[in-house]
Amino acid sequence: MSLKQTTTTCDCVKKDKAPMINCHTHIFTSETVPPHIAKSFVPPPFYYLLNITVLVKLVQWYFNSKKSPYRWPGQRWYIVLREMLYRAKIATTRSHILGAIKFLVGVIIIISVFHEFYNIYISDYLHEQDISTNTPDKIIGWLDAHGILIITNSWLLKGLLLVILLTFFPSGKNLLLFLLKKFSGFFKMLPGKETTAMLKRYMNIVRFSRYKDQSRIFDRLIKQYPEGAGMVVLPMDMEFMGAGNPPKPYGKQMEELAAIKVKHPNRIFPFVFVDPRREKVGNETFFDYEVVEGKVVLKPCFIKTYIEDKEFSGFKIYPALGYFPFDERLLPLWKYAADNGIPILTHCIRGTIFYRGKKKKEWDTHPVFEQYEGDQDNSKPVLDKYFKPLRLHHMRPVEVQEIFTHPMNYACLLYKQWLTKLVAQAKDPRIQELFGYSPGDNTIEQDLKHLKLCFGHYGGEDEWLKFMEKDRDNYAQQLNTKKEGITIKDENDKIKRGLAEQLWKKADWYSIISTLMLQHSNVYADISYILHGTEDVIPLLRQTLRNDGLLKKVLYGTDFYVVRNHKSDKLMLADMMNGLSEAEFDLIARDNPREFLKR
Repeated sequence: MSLKQTTTTCDCVKKDKAPMINCHTHIFTSETVPPHIAKSFVPPPFYYLLNITVLVKLVQWYFNSKKSPYRWPGQRWYIVLREMLYRAKIATTRSHILGAIKFLVGVIIIISVFHEFYNIYISDYLHEQDISTNTPDKIIGWLDAHGILIITNSWLLKGLLLVILLTFFPSGKNLLLFLLKKFSGFFKMLPGKETTAMLKRYMNIVRFSRYKDQSRIFDRLIKQYPEGAGMVVLPMDMEFMGAGNPPKPYGKQMEELAAIKVKHPNRIFPFVFVDPRREKVGNETFFDYEVVEGKVVLKPCFIKTYIEDKEFSGFKIYPALGYFPFDERLLPLWKYAADNGIPILTHCIRGTIFYRGKKKKEWDTHPVFEQYEGDQDNSKPVLDKYFKPLRLHHMRPVEVQEIFTHPMNYACLLYKQWLTKLVAQAKDPRIQELFGYSPGDNTIEQDLKHLKLCFGHYGGEDEWLKFMEKDRDNYAQQLNTKKEGITIKDENDKIKRGLAEQLWKKADWYSIISTLMLQHSNVYADISYILHGTEDVIPLLRQTLRNDGLLKKVLYGTDFYVVRNHKSDKLMLADMMNGLSEAEFDLIARDNPREFLKR
């Protein structure tokens, strides 16, 4: 069915509404973040200067110390000084004489500060450009001779002049900053778009560092929502991302979540973070199982404790930290989750939290997908010998994250043909036993098409915009014209060889994720983080909710508190309630989340 087709499902508004649920939030503290998270954004050894542990201590001192500037506004000397400054400023606006004096003093100070700036930056710049400085030098000499210029070698006096300029003369301050950015090598090295985005998230983490436990952050979160609203809380395990060891161990983070769940049993739906590289949590085995009659039965382990005993709501994965979502060590866990209806929420957006180490050799090619290296000519036959593993030419860590985050990776789990290849490659014999693998005819009896999976962030705002801009793209058009979205299988239920390469390289992520949702009954996507750009998101979101196959698969989420540098949660909630109809909002924030969390 076309995205343009409407449905009557959203036309009725329920009178008795269940509380809303935010399906994507974080409340982890700064102590669970590696100290060198700025690595790869900031060149060595400078990323050590952005050590998050040090910054956290500074922030905690700022908010907690009695001597901190944060406390100054409440002290008498500050109140008196602020009043004196106000009286001085207001007097110059009310008195023509004082105003004239301020103007003259300001001119002298501005000229003096800019003279210093000229000597440090502009003079050398003009010489480099082979431009004569005779005229500026004559002007400076005249100003000095007439007492209009303050020339001093005292850094104390220079600093005082600069403070006065920045405090009392806004126009001079703005011009100075403009010239500094133009001529200063330091200002030219200001961070670019990627680094700026990282720093904003980095500072969000530091901002919440004043809270030493997750319960206080959770209290801040729920106070922004209507009474009774529930929160899916997603922990993070960043120990293996190559940025150092977090001060607080993963096990402690999970203990805190369990305590919050006891206190707020109807308001928090905590997930268990899963990283296939983790073997232990303290002295406890992270994941252990046995295969019984084609099913995964958990042995005593951390996963069993939190999923079965403490009744946590699902699994959270973050492949950008350096692993594929179909890692062999995860396959039995996904079989367990699929058979028991346990939801999995995965990170699917290009972000600023990703593996910080060097790219490993085994990441140069995709473990499942292939690419065709023969002549790209439709008039010539396709030869099997030219099919090679899909090359992954990503270099920098910020690029390498796409290898793991790409939504096509999940097609390897959801489609039997690709899953068979994974099972056949498995080194653990239990996996082939679990899926009923037959090496003779290379088939499996069990699959994961019933996996309950949610794509966090729905691919990202950039991919949504890409979909909207691709008016001649074959795959985006298929989403508009075909009920099942992009055609993955042919009439013989086979996947065409080479299709994966085309989708990996050419299709936008919105189209891929939507196709997986249309073709699998338990695949969802949440709109967390991207909904801060309401004006760009709402039109396509409403169009998505007019597709019968997608309207029950979209979940409300915000990505608190990571998205705080853009908007507060209560503002995003207000924007979303204003942008959608009441029935549409109830669907994504009340009905769909409950179906996703139901086990």
